[in-house]
Amino acid sequence: MERLQKILAQAGVASRRKCEELILAGKVEVNGEVVTALGTKADPDTDIIKVSGKRISGENKIYIMFNKPKGVITSASDPKGRKIVTDYMKGIKERVYPIGRLDYDTEGLLLLTNDGEFANLLTHPKHHVPKTYLATVKGIPHGTSLDKLKEGIKLEDGMTAPAEVEYKDIDEDSKESVISITIHEGRNRQVRRMFEAISHPVIRLKRISFGDILLQNLKRGSYRHLTKDEINGLKQLAMAGLAKGNNTRKDT
Repeated sequence: MERLQKILAQAGVASRRKCEELILAGKVEVNGEVVTALGTKADPDTDIIKVSGKRISGENKIYIMFNKPKGVITSASDPKGRKIVTDYMKGIKERVYPIGRLDYDTEGLLLLTNDGEFANLLTHPKHHVPKTYLATVKGIPHGTSLDKLKEGIKLEDGMTAPAEVEYKDIDEDSKESVISITIHEGRNRQVRRMFEAISHPVIRLKRISFGDILLQNLKRGSYRHLTKDEINGLKQLAMAGLAKGNNTRKDT
């Protein structure tokens, strides 16, 4: 017997957090009865479990990296009819969903999967999986401004964790700078808000790495499957981040 949200996540329905939302919304049935309690346990081998009236079943786990274009929604659907990331998943029969988000105006590396446990592992804030972006910002930030990002800066939802920041390019004619920034969190529009906090708003934003996975020369709007080594590497990185976080808390 396992918790229902874990069963749903392992079946590729969604991330564990999203599965909890589906349960609370009354969209999950076990043996014909709607279940809304998150502590409910079930047996995936013997119980009939349905989500929105459709019975779940095991499916092959797949792991994809995608070069998201600007102007594409990181969502399973969009009421405004805009393009969503799964519109680009031609040839993928399994139902996949994004690991984390890139906002509408941000492009670059996005991971997708149908493995809820894997998605939860990479997005859980305790695991500190690094993500690197190239941010083109207005103006040329002074070193003292970038130091604020390196140390952690206060946003409306609290202090950010320290970031790794360095100049990549400076265009004095257009008064723009390209800054590489690596963060270990996944707050909504975090990088944009961090640069706004130092008065250098982002003009363009591109994620170029997720953990050890690099975007490299993958064409915009294209995807490829992750290798076994890449998948295992991400899992090990997430677990190492968790262990490091636990040791840091013990030391303090």
